[in-house]
Amino acid sequence: MIIDIGVYLAIAVLISTGVYVLLDRTLTRMLMGLMLAGNGVNLLILVMASPPGNPPISGYFSAGRIGESDPLAQALILTAIVITMGMAAFILALAYRSFTINTDDEVDDDPEDTKVLERHAITAAPFYDASDDPVTGAPSPLGDAFGPDGHRLTEEELHQARVDALDTGAIDRAPSNGGIEREER
Repeated sequence: MIIDIGVYLAIAVLISTGVYVLLDRTLTRMLMGLMLAGNGVNLLILVMASPPGNPPISGYFSAGRIGESDPLAQALILTAIVITMGMAAFILALAYRSFTINTDDEVDDDPEDTKVLERHAITAAPFYDASDDPVTGAPSPLGDAFGPDGHRLTEEELHQARVDALDTGAIDRAPSNGGIEREER
């Protein structure tokens, strides 16, 4: 088999350019990167398949070809093209929706992820894992039953920490049934 360096160089350029453009924050450039990388991978599959040959259909021959060509590579490339077109349509729909809402197709930081990142940067201490309040997402004063030294609290220490937190007003007294109050009959 003869190796054509130019084809492999084109594959490397397509895939590397596609990955570089895919890392951009605008959806249209992400789409272009996806298309470039997809075409590079399709070309790689085609080059790595068996050498050219007769069509993989019984009774058909090509002049000067001895064996049959590999139909698997052709099927994989055709499938990849269809999937890439479907993803392109989906990304174009996302870009259109983003443009109509924000007049820009740039993907912004998620505000909730930013809040979580800032919260953990402020409250995180070494070897202390603070649990989150299930309603507000704020760190609770009790933590995950771990002390400041990182060791797990015993049942008595955890009970005493809860009593202290209730006495000092660090946490509110809430119904024990998950916030649903019932009328007693």
